[in-house]
Amino acid sequence: MKEFLEEIGIPELTAEQVEKLCEIGEKAARDYIQSKIPARKISNLDITIDVKGAKPITVNVDIEIALSPLMKDYDAETLVNEAKQKAFNAIEEYLRSLACKSKK
Repeated sequence: MKEFLEEIGIPELTAEQVEKLCEIGEKAARDYIQSKIPARKISNLDITIDVKGAKPITVNVDIEIALSPLMKDYDAETLVNEAKQKAFNAIEEYLRSLACKSKK
């Protein structure tokens, strides 16, 4: 879970902005995972982005992955943690872009 504080200077998000934030986070995590493992070796991938609050907002990224039996020695936990970080980075970048627009 990660909190994005008022220091970023983001306005209260609209429903559309929250939806876009979730899409950006999910895409970043999915793209990262698929850059590391071919899709055919992923049995199941579920990415959930949950946003709560207004100021500060709290974003939770949950990733569940099941790999093919051929990938039994692969460190899926590290992959998930790295993918979560990519999602948070993309979300923070999006929020910063909103903050810049709101100051204009």
